[in-house]
Amino acid sequence: MAEPVIEVAGINKAFSGNRVLRDIDLAINGGEVVCLCGENGCGKSTLIKIISGVYSFDAGSVSIKGVNYPKLTATQSIDAGIQVIYQDFSVFRNLTVAENISLSYRVRHKKWLINYDFNRALARKALAMIGAELDADTEIERLSVAETQLVAIARAIVQDASLVIMDEPTTAITQKEIEKLFTVIRGLKEHGIAVMFVSHKLDEIAAICDRIVIMRNGKKVVDSPAADFETDRIAYYMTGQEISETPFEYIPAGDEPMIEAENVTRAGEFESVSFNVKPGEILAITGQLGSGRTELAKALFGLAPIQSGSIKIRGKETRIASRRDALENGIAYLPEDRLGEGLFLNRSLAENFSSAIIDSMAGPLGIIREKSFEELSGRWMEELNMSRKPYSTPASDYSGGNQQRIVLGKWLAARPRIFILNCPTVGVDVKSKSEIHGIMKRLARQGLAIIMISDDIGEIVSTSNRVVIMNAGRVTLETETNMITEDEINRRILADVPPPCGETI
Repeated sequence: MAEPVIEVAGINKAFSGNRVLRDIDLAINGGEVVCLCGENGCGKSTLIKIISGVYSFDAGSVSIKGVNYPKLTATQSIDAGIQVIYQDFSVFRNLTVAENISLSYRVRHKKWLINYDFNRALARKALAMIGAELDADTEIERLSVAETQLVAIARAIVQDASLVIMDEPTTAITQKEIEKLFTVIRGLKEHGIAVMFVSHKLDEIAAICDRIVIMRNGKKVVDSPAADFETDRIAYYMTGQEISETPFEYIPAGDEPMIEAENVTRAGEFESVSFNVKPGEILAITGQLGSGRTELAKALFGLAPIQSGSIKIRGKETRIASRRDALENGIAYLPEDRLGEGLFLNRSLAENFSSAIIDSMAGPLGIIREKSFEELSGRWMEELNMSRKPYSTPASDYSGGNQQRIVLGKWLAARPRIFILNCPTVGVDVKSKSEIHGIMKRLARQGLAIIMISDDIGEIVSTSNRVVIMNAGRVTLETETNMITEDEINRRILADVPPPCGETI
């Protein structure tokens, strides 16, 4: 059996008297893929930062390849072969593939003079090791998310990595790219490199990991072979509760479509897209990144308006050329990037909840009563099942799942009739995901027309009554969700070439 790359024993950590890690024991062997999972706030990020030397530990011990580190620094962790690939990949977007891969190596080995031939050779060797076919002279800004991720992995390899920690590595890549990433991870295993895979996606955990480590409330509650678990058991240990999804049941709330799109087109993004959504429906729109799904959602909200075709709201043709047009017609949009586009992170809960309706809250002199902020915050914290905190609490103090609820509350405060949700559960834990699905179903029962953009097949099947599949900017399939299997949805998403026109089952 391979020797442990890293061993931590009895690790404890507290911030301002609040214990976030309690007696954590963990060992990872060479060539082993270990999934670290748990709800947001369970302590897994803190554990990663201790292993990588970013945080010190209050008690316990850390040993890397047999060497004990009473106080582990970031430099010591890197020198010992620990590499962390964060969700943003921490790359220089204006530098080339070769420059990004070689930069850390050259700094570590004090190679201050730039040698472009050396940079290319080092990069090509690392890329070849993981089977990545990338031009070493291409600038990072010209790469896709998945290609940038491969650059980050190659950069870790040239640093003599013995353990690569991947933080939510599949959040922003397609199913086809996920399969390629899994192939790369299996290749790392063959070279004896250990991988810590951090994910909320239960199907991925089962597909790639040898062992599962589950944390809850700062404690390790499970450390067992992946083969011992069904996905529902993983969810149970993560939350301490039985999590089950009840399929969405569409109850008609009106025969007239709330929104109709007919042959809507925006050059280079989507073409001749048609669909409608009735009150009480949840329509899922899916497809690979670049399929036009997000561009379509933004067009419906007026962020990048359609160039031809028509949009009807309650049977009346309507021009949606701006965010204001959308709001006036009862359309709300929850963006995929909640941190960059949905939240004012450093602003209070009250300011975030009121940001879409601030004009309507003002009195005759433009003054907003403080009581109004308090009442608005209290209402949406209760409606969305959020932990009660002062309404002056900044959004940054909340977990990912609660931050997504804040964005939901911001738009629900505007009382929309049509709600577009772009990947509503991306990056949230399994319990929050189930609760957000419940909120969506409740809104549909209240008569809202909901359009959900998602690449989570399980989410589509359990949370929608119809699904539209897009490929290369065109609709390739529209069907009732209960008329198609998850495997068929996935197959149609991955189809390389769309047919000349859409088809309907």
